Amino acid sequence: AGAYTLFGKAIPPHHLAIATIGTVVALVAPKPWSPKVKLEPKIDASSPEEEKFIKEYLEKHL
Repeated sequence: AGAYTLFGKAIPPHHLAIATIGTVVALVAPKPWSPKVKLEPKIDASSPEEEKFIKEYLEKHL
């Protein structure tokens, strides 16, 4: 009573709820095995000295 029929089997509603929650969590949760993406700003300096200064500044202040 109160079960859903899927592929000819009676499935209780709480099993469907648990499966739905588990699927959503598996899809949304961060993946620890995925490669880390390091975000670095593009340095568009007009001279090598300026680029060096910017890199040193970022290393010191970030």
